[in-house]
Amino acid sequence: MSTESAASSAATTPRWARKSTLVLAMTVLALLVFGATTQTWIEVQLDPNGASNSNLHVQGNKAATAVTALALVALAGGLAASIAGKIARWVIAAIIGLSAVGIILAAITVVVDPLGAAQGSIAAATGISGGQASVTATAFPILAIVAGALLAVCAAVLPAAGRHWKSRTKYDARAGGPQGGNGPVDEIDSWDSLSRGEDPT
Repeated sequence: MSTESAASSAATTPRWARKSTLVLAMTVLALLVFGATTQTWIEVQLDPNGASNSNLHVQGNKAATAVTALALVALAGGLAASIAGKIARWVIAAIIGLSAVGIILAAITVVVDPLGAAQGSIAAATGISGGQASVTATAFPILAIVAGALLAVCAAVLPAAGRHWKSRTKYDARAGGPQGGNGPVDEIDSWDSLSRGEDPT
């Protein structure tokens, strides 16, 4: 590919469709959800009358245990998308999309019913199952919902964005090579070329 062709291809590729942009977005969002689960999602006052200082802080990985696992699945999927072929990207998009939906539903459950989500932690702290307490959801479940929704958007645009990416399979590399493929050479493409012993410049 000539310098003029590469520049023209880079100019016609939307920023949202660039591999580095989309992969980075999915990685950051998945890490954001994972990080949110390490924070307090529910504030519990075991004594509703406030007679004693018996507060309990329930982290997201205890209030919605599935969210942590789903965030890791989405993170792995986002990283895998950078080296996946055309068909694999559809599969990865579906996996990330389902993970995002699971994150959203689990976080919404905590927001709607914080007492139910905190029952396990309350029982562990008091030894009484089904006890009553004053509970308040923090902002972190909302953060997980927003990040999950953005992950779902990334999953939806992944197959379309992948059309602008050069295939990373060894067979396609032989056919096109770094100089014969379509699309701009971004940071991930350059790293892949170096890994194969090729000079991306």
